[in-house]
Amino acid sequence: MTINRLFAFFLLLMGCNLYFSQEVSIKDDKVLLDGKQILKAEKINITQYSFFSMKDDEEVLMYKYMDNETPKYVSDDYFILNFLTEKTKVESTDLAKIANFMNSKKGMEKLIKWLLKERVINQNGELNPDRVTIFKEKYDENITQRTLR
Repeated sequence: MTINRLFAFFLLLMGCNLYFSQEVSIKDDKVLLDGKQILKAEKINITQYSFFSMKDDEEVLMYKYMDNETPKYVSDDYFILNFLTEKTKVESTDLAKIANFMNSKKGMEKLIKWLLKERVINQNGELNPDRVTIFKEKYDENITQRTLR
């Protein structure tokens, strides 16, 4: 009897997880959330992406991967998220949040999922200024200020 209850609980848990999960994809420079376009994307090069608002085509987010001028030494690599309309920059070494080797599009899909989960971007692709501030407090490591150049 206990096994049946555990199995039923497991099925319920999985059903809730599937129900609340969101499908994010990038196709033809469009960021799609459950099939609905929420942002425009532009791949500038292998290390840089820009995301644009659907309302006014304004650039709202710029992602840039920095190798810290040491291409053979990856331990000091980091990424920059520049929320342009909010004039906020986040620098982090936590590459596991978005890393997807050899496929930058999949990495950007993980980035958008992360921003949706943190409620930095809403279902319509708009930035939430309060959540951008909280996101900066949680994840910004202020690498540029700490690095001697």
